[in-house]
Amino acid sequence: MIQQTPYCGPAPAPTQIWTAWNPDPVLLAALALAGCALWFATERRGAAAVALTALAVAFVSPLCALTVALFAARSVHHLLLITVAAPALALACPILARVPASLSLGAVTAAMVAWHLPAVYAAIWASDGLYWAMQAAMLLPAWAFWSAILTRDMTAEDAMRRALLVGGLAGIMGLIGALLTFAPGVLYLQHIGGAAAWGLGALADQQLAGLLMWVPGFLPLAALAAVVLRRGWQAGFAA
Repeated sequence: MIQQTPYCGPAPAPTQIWTAWNPDPVLLAALALAGCALWFATERRGAAAVALTALAVAFVSPLCALTVALFAARSVHHLLLITVAAPALALACPILARVPASLSLGAVTAAMVAWHLPAVYAAIWASDGLYWAMQAAMLLPAWAFWSAILTRDMTAEDAMRRALLVGGLAGIMGLIGALLTFAPGVLYLQHIGGAAAWGLGALADQQLAGLLMWVPGFLPLAALAAVVLRRGWQAGFAA
């Protein structure tokens, strides 16, 4: 039986979910400071607002607690960081945009794979410090990846290469999703009790997590790839 309580607190039952907000004062202060910094650092305040909203949903809203109950919610959490928060941050305040996107993609891939190794997942579950280290290991290279992908300075050839890299990220997520969907047994014992409280077997919860990464997770990536291709098409006509 898994006894440790992870960062987001105990797994909520369905009747408790709407009261399961995260009141961590350090987190709230950090988000407030980040919001102020982004507000004054960027002219793209709409993108900054989207990024901060996504981060608040991920770490403050009941979704944080739900990730303790359901591994499927953990997949939603990861998708929110990689496909919403990170590209919005890249639009608002790009970082390391000159670093080749392939390197950032490699770092994102390593972080996602590490998150899904059962032994690493158990260690993250038991350590707040490791939890935040792994969140940073996933969000920061994703931010850098989208910063390189979404820069406006591109040729039509650049746009094709960048769209292919977005397709590579989609493929990696799809592969992880497929492995979760078709795994013959439960990989994450931490969710057995939480999934049962929500009327799911742990294996069904794991399969749902895989399907979420495999299918809905492609939608924001397809939209972002379309943005890149549209910019490349416009650049081709302007040349």
